[in-house]
Amino acid sequence: MALSSVVVGVYLERKISAFIQDRMGPMEVGKWGLLQLIADLMKLLQKEDIVPAAADRKLFLLAPLVIFTAIFAGYAVLPLTPDLQGSRTAIGLFFLMTIISVDVIGILMAGWGSNNKFALFGAMRSVAQIVSYEIPLGLVILCVVMTAQTLDLQAISYQQGVYSDEPVYLFGLKSLGIDISQVGGILSWNIFRNPFLFLAYIVFFITTLAECNRAPFDIPEGESELVGGFHTEYSGMRWALLFLSEYAMMLLVSLLGAILFLGSWNTPLPNIGPVRLADWTSGAPGTIWGNLTAGFWLILKAGFAILLQMWVRWTFPRLRVDQLMFLCWKVLTPVALVLFFICGVWRLMMV
Repeated sequence: MALSSVVVGVYLERKISAFIQDRMGPMEVGKWGLLQLIADLMKLLQKEDIVPAAADRKLFLLAPLVIFTAIFAGYAVLPLTPDLQGSRTAIGLFFLMTIISVDVIGILMAGWGSNNKFALFGAMRSVAQIVSYEIPLGLVILCVVMTAQTLDLQAISYQQGVYSDEPVYLFGLKSLGIDISQVGGILSWNIFRNPFLFLAYIVFFITTLAECNRAPFDIPEGESELVGGFHTEYSGMRWALLFLSEYAMMLLVSLLGAILFLGSWNTPLPNIGPVRLADWTSGAPGTIWGNLTAGFWLILKAGFAILLQMWVRWTFPRLRVDQLMFLCWKVLTPVALVLFFICGVWRLMMV
């Protein structure tokens, strides 16, 4: 899934960026340039895997594998459908947040092992950025955990649809006495069960851009200052692994955002009136139709987030280092702390 998302994502990003900049994008290789990525892949496969003479060979060669493995391990606990999940564990969200943090080690290995000042500066910037933005990211994720009262991503998914085992009250307030568990749809999503989670999702989206080193937070790869960042010395398939990891991280955080905030694999259509849309647009768990529709809705929601990431990249200019840290520590972190407190109070009101 991640590999196919890279193929589609790279092509779409090239076309979207071309549209924003009023140009054509890939057009020559294949119909509408569809085979351009295949041509790029063939080029990368034939490139020599160069290791600089002054580099620390073991660190240099191992770094892309560490980054790649850490990010792809996060997919193990994602519930793609009611029945398709690598590992349903009670602490799946905790595992995911922990394992993807290991990529920081790989980035440091790449920068230090390259024995290149530009690569080292890029790695230091990237690590400082990722570690800093994990603070507001963790806080807004805790807002969801407090609301759902679980770290199980599949349980969080079930809570946001018509297959919930417990009552789902409008806006999460039991005092209103309006049970919408049989209605489902968009009203059951976490951003509507707790309206403050909509603000939390905005913070989540901004912080995940920084976690992915995506513009306007791509200062670790600032070409005008650092040539190419921590992967300056890489070529061939090792560079491709780093590139693949970035797009895999984009998909991972988009899927996670959809699961935590946007109803996961549940349909956005509610059961209101004589036409029960949720019943035929979201089949029952354990059925083929149920898994097909669930996968469709989750991928659609994640795809929308990825398109938004691409639009942001080609619209906003790159931040300076001081602006990036100001946004993290003096804007997003205080906002996340306030949301954390409010969501705690909101949860007490739900009881």
